[in-house]
Amino acid sequence: MPSVRLTAGMEAPHFELPDADMETFALTSQRDRNNVVLYFYPRDDTPGCTMEANEFSELEEEFAKFDTAVIGISRDDCLSHASFRDKHGLSVLLLSDPDARVCKRYGVMVEKEVDGHKKHVVQRSTFIIDKQGLLRHAMYGVHAHGHAQEIFNLIKELK
Repeated sequence: MPSVRLTAGMEAPHFELPDADMETFALTSQRDRNNVVLYFYPRDDTPGCTMEANEFSELEEEFAKFDTAVIGISRDDCLSHASFRDKHGLSVLLLSDPDARVCKRYGVMVEKEVDGHKKHVVQRSTFIIDKQGLLRHAMYGVHAHGHAQEIFNLIKELK
């Protein structure tokens, strides 16, 4: 499965996906209003994904001071997202991409061998999109712990 690799300076691929409350979120709704931190993660309620979502949620007010919305995307369904959000008190917006349509457009699907079988899974990745809809940073294969702070430091440098 040849994967797209997005790079800084490219226009962020547009998408619309449902959130945990089954409301449709459109990336274009943020244009000229907010920067967007778009982070892709493998699964709801797993240790690394929970840590990452909690760290982003803890910094939500700080991100807001820099006109930045934080959005997580995984292949889990809306009900799973709602349960994950409510269980951990998450404030980040979680979007559902069950058919991996958006994951593929952002190049975050990778082949991984699990129990002797090849599976396509989401590689933990983060994209910073500015108010004009341009990618300012595209990071693939990131580590969960401390990642939210690293991203916040990049947001503070955006002009």
